[in-house]
Amino acid sequence: MRRPVVEKHCLRLENAREHNLKRLDVTFPLGMTLCVTGVSGSGKSTLVNDTLYRGLLRLKGGGDPASRVGAHSAIRGHMLIDHVEMVDQSPIGRTPRSNPITYIKAFSAIRELFAGTYQSRIRGYRPGSFSFNVPGGRCETCQGEGVNKIEMQFLADLYLECEACKGMRYKQDLLEIHYNGKNINDVLSLTVDEALEFFATNAGIERKLKVLQDIGLGYLTLGQPSNTLSGGEAQRIKLASHLGRSGQQKTLYIFDEPTTGLHFDDIRKLLDAFDALVESGNSVIIVEHNIDVIRCSDRVIDLGPEGGRRGGFVVAEGTPEEIAEHPDSHTGRFLRKVL
Repeated sequence: MRRPVVEKHCLRLENAREHNLKRLDVTFPLGMTLCVTGVSGSGKSTLVNDTLYRGLLRLKGGGDPASRVGAHSAIRGHMLIDHVEMVDQSPIGRTPRSNPITYIKAFSAIRELFAGTYQSRIRGYRPGSFSFNVPGGRCETCQGEGVNKIEMQFLADLYLECEACKGMRYKQDLLEIHYNGKNINDVLSLTVDEALEFFATNAGIERKLKVLQDIGLGYLTLGQPSNTLSGGEAQRIKLASHLGRSGQQKTLYIFDEPTTGLHFDDIRKLLDAFDALVESGNSVIIVEHNIDVIRCSDRVIDLGPEGGRRGGFVVAEGTPEEIAEHPDSHTGRFLRKVL
């Protein structure tokens, strides 16, 4: 069942003319999943990422002041959303200290569990002692990264296991503290699936881990360094952090080709996650080529008809069924085969 368009609940981008966009006036309905499609070079990223996203970000008082917003005249209806978020495939952190469990804000609760043990109390350890971001319990040789970076002048940096802590990130006396038979390094070495069983009695931690499992990341270890994650994994971890939030604010989420490299079953889980965001009162815009994502969306804006100078027009907009009936839409031609 497609969600209907509510006329008063739409964003309106006027006179978008960056790169090959042909002075477009485009309506983006809110409260649904909306796919922006088209052949390569048709103007999808220019319209959504460079113009709509950056324009909204500036209107909301965020973003880099130096980043250029795609040329347009106005964005109407921006007061209907509180925030705009670009969920892309960039790394979740700049150093190996960044990992899935810190990004989804579940590590603080785990550190509190370790600090609450009898061994920690008699030694005076606090939750901060179990952080590898500040001095205290972390290995100071690698500063809690578990590896030492060797800078290669003309090649990618090389990371070697820290000889002092053997990649465990902490000082030996911290590793002597156990919670339910495991030290902090043991816990960070658990996969998400294993950690769900280990923390089954802690509802707060379990709830945040369950989101990672639900979007197909149950195989990741809690402490997996960010520099070892693929772009698709980083993007889904960001999605999990948003799914785990609670609140009344309305957010527009923008995804740029989120299915890249994903298995069919992972795509199904991703579609469920998009629906969960919308059902929570948010809106989702997806720049995508994957036909399964397009056919499951509530509405489609198809750009084209070709790439480059022959692109930059809105060829068709409507439900996937309406796009499939359009004679000039390349996307519609493929939708006809699956609808």
